[in-house]
Amino acid sequence: MLTLPQFFFIYFALAIIFLAGMAVNVRNPVHSVLLVLAMFFHMAGVYLMLNAEFLAAVQVIVYAGAVLVLYLFVVFLVNIKEEIRLKRFIGSYTTGRVITIGMLATLLAAAWSFKLGPAGTWSIEAVREITHTRALGIEMFSHYMLPFEIAGVILLVAVVGGMALAKKDRNRATTTEERRALMRGEELGE
Repeated sequence: MLTLPQFFFIYFALAIIFLAGMAVNVRNPVHSVLLVLAMFFHMAGVYLMLNAEFLAAVQVIVYAGAVLVLYLFVVFLVNIKEEIRLKRFIGSYTTGRVITIGMLATLLAAAWSFKLGPAGTWSIEAVREITHTRALGIEMFSHYMLPFEIAGVILLVAVVGGMALAKKDRNRATTTEERRALMRGEELGE
């Protein structure tokens, strides 16, 4: 007989797998984003079952909040009617199934060869005494400070690059004649 935590874990696991598969397979991008939202909430439920309340809150706030809003902005920038009419990336289902089975076999082989690493420095009692959030903060900002800062610099470079790509060049040609002149290599008169 299943206990209540086992039942909820099986429910969350199956829901996450189903929602992720549906998010990839639906044709409407808005529906796909909504399915990803439901998947993020189910992942937060798994974190709550693991007594990782901070990670569940981060999952809901960062992923379901910020990242999903970014996805929605991208979806609204594309022409949804045209996206629905376009053909899929792979023409035949047989090719897609072969690729999927190969990826699944690789994943199962990697999972089969998985071995647990050495135990961490924190005991369960120590984590319970100072809470999960504080233990995570101590580890992140003491032992893993350099990787944390490198991730911050990479994100900063991505933001600056996005701003540079989005910025309109004020000296750029705006009329058809100016564009043609630029293509011929002529200088524009101010």
